Amino acid sequence: MRSVLIAGSAVAVVVAVGAITYAVAGEDGHGGGTVPAAGSADAGFARDMAVHHQQAVEMSYIVRDRTKDADVRRLAYDIAQTQANQRGMLLGWLDLWGLPKVSADPPMTWMGMGDMASGKDGSLMPGMATNTELKKLGTLNGRQAEVFYLQLMTDHHRGGIHMAEGCVAKCTVGVEKSLAQGMVDAQQSELTAMAQMLKERGAAPRD
Repeated sequence: MRSVLIAGSAVAVVVAVGAITYAVAGEDGHGGGTVPAAGSADAGFARDMAVHHQQAVEMSYIVRDRTKDADVRRLAYDIAQTQANQRGMLLGWLDLWGLPKVSADPPMTWMGMGDMASGKDGSLMPGMATNTELKKLGTLNGRQAEVFYLQLMTDHHRGGIHMAEGCVAKCTVGVEKSLAQGMVDAQQSELTAMAQMLKERGAAPRD
């Protein structure tokens, strides 16, 4: 019964997010007569953060299966659900704006960082884990998995906050700026929580 309730709640969240996506994108996009350009900060942030979020979801599902610790599993679940839903909103806006989900420009071009070294071992943007690090996370168990996940996610959040702050400064679509500010606030709070969780495990962020 518990799994049914959780599944039902998840479906409700997805439906609600979908409705919000179409409503707000229509309000600020086609409905308002102004659609962001393909090379705009609005479109660039939506594309890049969707990729950034996808990795956070992947890492969270990996650690969920590598530890039985309730606090870490709860954090991983919250991050996975939140970022999957936000990713759906970002991609939904691109759809409604009639813009491509991929670009020939390098990641972070919209922030003036398109010339940065990117793509090394799968780390496309600030804070993203490398493919090697993701594989390592999948080999660890228990406290080792918890610590490495918390360290990787700390780096990931720091990079994500940097990107979201860029959207707050550069994006023009009101609801997207609001979403970006919400990401900043929520992830800063999670950084504080993760620092405490690392301390409790005799560890610390990597830098």
